[in-house]
Amino acid sequence: MDLFEREQKILDDSSAYVEAIKGGELYDSSKYEKIVTEYGKLLKQLRRVTKLSDKTTVNLNTNKMDLQDKVYFDALAGIYNRRFMEERLGYIINSLGRSDSGILSVLMIDIDFFKKYNDKYGHNMGDECIKYVAQAISSSITRTDDFAARYGGEEFVAVLPNTDEKGSCAIAEKMHENVKALNIPHKKSKAASYVTISIGITTGKVSHQRKGAEFIQRADKALYMSKQGGRNKYTHLHFEEE
Repeated sequence: MDLFEREQKILDDSSAYVEAIKGGELYDSSKYEKIVTEYGKLLKQLRRVTKLSDKTTVNLNTNKMDLQDKVYFDALAGIYNRRFMEERLGYIINSLGRSDSGILSVLMIDIDFFKKYNDKYGHNMGDECIKYVAQAISSSITRTDDFAARYGGEEFVAVLPNTDEKGSCAIAEKMHENVKALNIPHKKSKAASYVTISIGITTGKVSHQRKGAEFIQRADKALYMSKQGGRNKYTHLHFEEE
């Protein structure tokens, strides 16, 4: 018999006892005390079950948040992953698209000569390099709505809502400074004696007709221009420019 069935039985017994007294049965204090005692025990059990249920709910919500973190964060880099970037970028475009003045800057970032780094220092050191560079990139961003994410491999993306060319270039310069400050040796690099990054930036007016993938493609084109220009630099390309 579960708790609710026990509660119903106690209520039925007490109702029957009251009706019996009304019908002329003599009042028996022992019967009354037994009913009260049983109901008291039941209430204590119900309170324990309620506390356990509340604790379980809290644990489930905590686990749900932990799971969401795992879904949207890159375990190696310690920053957001591509899935979060794509979902968040779509949301930002929809939000900014409601305004005629909404603009967006997107940065594509690549670790220069990373394959050579892995070949020289090994994949474990390569993983450490990705981790440190990711943190340097992320720490370059301070506004609440801005974020950086690992795009895949040694590539990263930074999304800067309501940021113009000047602001996005300032962020790119800060990223270069922070990565340089890491001073990670890279003897196989043709860009410098330490690990460097190349950055492609695009800035454009936001509209519902433009998709997040288009901003990524434009930033990627700018990144290619940085690589062709010698790496360890950034290139800005307005969305409308060819």
